[in-house]
Amino acid sequence: MGQNRSEQMVNRLHSMQAAAPDIEASAVVSVDGLIMASALPAEVEEDRVSAMSAAMLSLGQRIAEELGRGGLNQVYIKGSNGFIVLTSVGSEAVLTVLARQDGKLGLIFLEMRRAAEDLVKLVG
Repeated sequence: MGQNRSEQMVNRLHSMQAAAPDIEASAVVSVDGLIMASALPAEVEEDRVSAMSAAMLSLGQRIAEELGRGGLNQVYIKGSNGFIVLTSVGSEAVLTVLARQDGKLGLIFLEMRRAAEDLVKLVG
């Protein structure tokens, strides 16, 4: 029996995290702020992550356009305990990643781009 889209997205998130072990958690969120798939730890509230991810993506897009930076590729947040990186998955979703403080960002960005290319086929 085949997997549904949500299961396929979750599997893709897990394979991204396996390829870049510095990624601690990830989720695919609709631009409306709803979780489509997640590989988040139990202590992380999916609803909170999804709402904040959609809001950050929307704000990032608006800032990039208003300041003449073109289309948004990524929103990157560095905190004292690690990174949060968001990238668009087509026009309908965003890929959100939580990464370790000492994570290799080049590898994380590469794996996120690869995952987003695969996920866009499942989101639409």
